[in-house]
Amino acid sequence: MNMIIGKIKKILLWGGDIAVLYLALFLTLLIRYENTWPKQWHIHLIPFTIIYFSALLVFYIIGLYDITLARNNLYFFLTLVKALVINAAMAISFFYFIPYFGITPKTNLFINLIIFAALFIGWRQLYNHLIKTPTLLNNVLVLGQNQESKELIQYIKNNPQLGYHIKKIAEIDEVKILYDLIEVLIQEKIQVVVTTINPYKDTNLVRNLYQCIPLKITVVDLPTFYEKITGKIPVSAIEEIWFLENLMTEQKAFFEGTKRIFDIIFSLTLGLITLVLIPFFYLIIKLDSSGSLLIRQKRVGRDNRIFELIKLRSMFALAPDGSAEKNGAQWTKEKDKRVTRVGKWLRKTRLDELPQLWNVLKGEISFVGPRPERPEFAFSNDLLSKIPFYQIRHTIKPGLTGWAQIKYPYGSSVEDTLQKLQYDLYYIKNRSLILDLAVILKTIKIVLSGGGR
Repeated sequence: MNMIIGKIKKILLWGGDIAVLYLALFLTLLIRYENTWPKQWHIHLIPFTIIYFSALLVFYIIGLYDITLARNNLYFFLTLVKALVINAAMAISFFYFIPYFGITPKTNLFINLIIFAALFIGWRQLYNHLIKTPTLLNNVLVLGQNQESKELIQYIKNNPQLGYHIKKIAEIDEVKILYDLIEVLIQEKIQVVVTTINPYKDTNLVRNLYQCIPLKITVVDLPTFYEKITGKIPVSAIEEIWFLENLMTEQKAFFEGTKRIFDIIFSLTLGLITLVLIPFFYLIIKLDSSGSLLIRQKRVGRDNRIFELIKLRSMFALAPDGSAEKNGAQWTKEKDKRVTRVGKWLRKTRLDELPQLWNVLKGEISFVGPRPERPEFAFSNDLLSKIPFYQIRHTIKPGLTGWAQIKYPYGSSVEDTLQKLQYDLYYIKNRSLILDLAVILKTIKIVLSGGGR
């Protein structure tokens, strides 16, 4: 039931936005042309459909279909206004710089933008309010407590728009005496049971859950529910069996082959554009600081193979080899003093990573995948002892960008590496062309907003 409600929410959000877009066009034509609006509808339908498709794409990139953003706070409204401004600029540019359809609807476009903005803001406020109503929330019973369950419980409490309400938390000792679990579920009106206890290791729990089958309750283990809610895998709550069940059941040969074709096509296309820009990059980098245009770093690829990653130099050349590391490899920190003035801009826009298109073309990395780590860190005893299952991220080809990069854009410590690994494992398990496209679109947002590091 909870999965159905989640899908209904997504369909309602997309469908509502589309309905508001075409309602705004209908009202615009009705106001302007009154009884002759049907004729004008046919004239305006195709060009405005192109505009509306672009608008939906912008909404997705900017984050308006991220359910965690669906709350009526200042950040949401600022994001909403930003999306409306971008779409207004795109619509104006489309009609006045691409006059293919033979119309330049100055008044119509102005009226349409005003009506749509009013309807869209009102609709999204209503949606954000509706998805938090008690009738649409699934009551959750959490059986057992550990660090991950506490994190999950707090996350759900902070994000009621996700569709869940923590109704009851049962400690380990309490679970053992819940011999009549059916009565508890009925009394608390529970729809979802999340268990931190492995049912295979607790026969009493299995018997209790078995009796609940007639209630049509959703029973899910903590790692699965945690993954669904947060988009990452809790590495401290899983065991080796998780990898056997989730990473060895499907080899994704078709996906990997299709992905390689796209990698070649787009690396060649973007690579030609990059070659044209190289003189510009050479000029600004050399004028800002002395040193080479490019730097090469050893990175760990698929199956622990070492390769050289190419980047535009964004740091001062402090070491004899032209790198910024006089005392060996070290994490890049926020506001790192080794970064040059031009380098700050290159990193924020991620333009320093353009030369990696050569690595993509060679097949050493892909456009999307876990970011390749340096051997000094990837094979560090300190790192490996504190982060379980770290080497699993090397079972697939690394990427120019990745799920971890858009969800957790920090990486200057062992703790940060642990967080990013959890997102990497989520990607490895769920990787698909759709997920890759989502990562690329979100990366576009980071590049345009200067959110890189």
